[in-house]
Amino acid sequence: MIPESFKQDLLNRVDIVDVVSRYVKLKKGGANFTGLCPFHSEKSPSFTVSPAKQFYHCFGCGAHGNAIGFLMSYAGLGYVDAVKDLAASAGMQMPEFRPASPQESARRERETDLYALMERALEFYRAELKKSPRAIEYLKGRGLTGEVAARFRIGYVPDDWQALRGAFPEYENKALVECGLVIENEGKRYDRFRDRVMFPILSVRGVPIGFGGRVLGAGEPKYLNSPETPLFEKGREVYGLVQARDAIRASGRALVVEGYMDVVALAQYGVGYAVATLGTATTAVHVTKLLRLADELVFCFDGDAAGRKAAWRALEVSLPLAPDHKPIRFLFLPEGDDPDSYVRAHGKEAFERLVREAQTLSEFLLGELRAAADLASPEGRSRFLSAAKPYLRQIAAAALRLQVVKEVAVLAGVSQDEAEQILELRPARPYTRPAPAKLQPSRQFALEERLLALVFAKPSLALEVDPGLLDPSLDESKALAEIVAALNRTERPDEVSDGMLIELLGESAHRELLARAQATLWMSLKLSPEEALGEFRDTLSKLGTRVPAEEKALRAKILKKSATAEEERIFQERYMPKGP
Repeated sequence: MIPESFKQDLLNRVDIVDVVSRYVKLKKGGANFTGLCPFHSEKSPSFTVSPAKQFYHCFGCGAHGNAIGFLMSYAGLGYVDAVKDLAASAGMQMPEFRPASPQESARRERETDLYALMERALEFYRAELKKSPRAIEYLKGRGLTGEVAARFRIGYVPDDWQALRGAFPEYENKALVECGLVIENEGKRYDRFRDRVMFPILSVRGVPIGFGGRVLGAGEPKYLNSPETPLFEKGREVYGLVQARDAIRASGRALVVEGYMDVVALAQYGVGYAVATLGTATTAVHVTKLLRLADELVFCFDGDAAGRKAAWRALEVSLPLAPDHKPIRFLFLPEGDDPDSYVRAHGKEAFERLVREAQTLSEFLLGELRAAADLASPEGRSRFLSAAKPYLRQIAAAALRLQVVKEVAVLAGVSQDEAEQILELRPARPYTRPAPAKLQPSRQFALEERLLALVFAKPSLALEVDPGLLDPSLDESKALAEIVAALNRTERPDEVSDGMLIELLGESAHRELLARAQATLWMSLKLSPEEALGEFRDTLSKLGTRVPAEEKALRAKILKKSATAEEERIFQERYMPKGP
């Protein structure tokens, strides 16, 4: 792990305005800077950068974070790479996390060697393509120009069991097996790929980590991918992301297709925001990585049974990851077509019209559930509700889940409240108070919600909150508990800033909630640190008076595990919410 002290020092030394202004044109407006959001398409600026608090927030799409988070979202970098990038810009030397063990040092050296081998293999394949009229004619027959082939660094491997000897005189090097280029079987060695057009799979930094080979002619398998190696994990990578990144940002859309040729053909016809999974089902890493870059994610599948099965798998993975402000869609092409054949036959405009009209996640979900149930009968409607339950419970985005619940209730012929009870969804928050004068007049905040936002004025305030006074069913209460735990892990909790707190809780399941709370304090409530401190004390006082004295005493005993069986019974009967 990167030492917390280094991250704190880094965030203190970089200016988020300088970081963001490398990529976004910012204009001074009062205490903050504003500009057009780089994460969604807009004509009027709703993107704000606060130099005082060192974080950004978009009022249009909800994107928010600090300098590290901005680089992760904008450039699609992993956490460590984003920290390295910032450290380099600040002239800071990344620390040695701990003395590397001999095994770790050997692994790092090994990976460096493997990257070099993969780059050499790529250049060999590209050189062989130039020597192969057959492979060149194949690509031309698929409508590709030399320019696009060069952009995607496409190559060719001859029909030779040991063609790679031309690139590696040291063909017996075991590293060739380790990086998946060569197969060793019963003492014999031979190339994994033979007589195939080669599509290099690049890391986010643009270096080759694997290959996909498309057979020339009618051989099987049609596509052959590199195996899992120390450099390459299929479930974490997508093909064509390096080439598609700029088009994804410009269009606000990422399109996920199934094949390498689909990506390349779409790029040839001006649809540059397509990427492909690598012979594996869609994973949570795929969805998360693409949602960082795009305002909209569209999955494109064949309309046959296999395509719909793959789409359903993508839907299941996407449900807990789908945000309210970034739609996820599903496009099914006409039978017999794939993106490559469709765009060549009908052109860019016709294909993009299909993309724009693709089903939303909720439409696909409810359509499939409706098709499996007879909504004309009570039994069918009951079956529909039962089938919908596990999927709706996975939807994490509050507004999206509410809308889908309403649709389900209408289809099942029940009220929304009845649907929420049957589906066992958390009911509406039991306690809200009118917004104080400083808040937006139409907004109401639960006390826990206000506390969570106000804590960001000085995170160590969270240590003053009595957990026994919080409603344990609320996510805000759970997030406050996480903050307390994180502070207790630090040596100097009083020195933890709000930006550093977000970093401490980087892997939290409530990361989005925490970032929204931070934005609420500085962007919506617009309180000074002194005003926020006063509001915090006032809210804490209200929280103490909200709970009956008996409940407070019983809750404290139960938390300390000193309550008698009779006291636990009284607490359950009088103060625990009753089920449906």
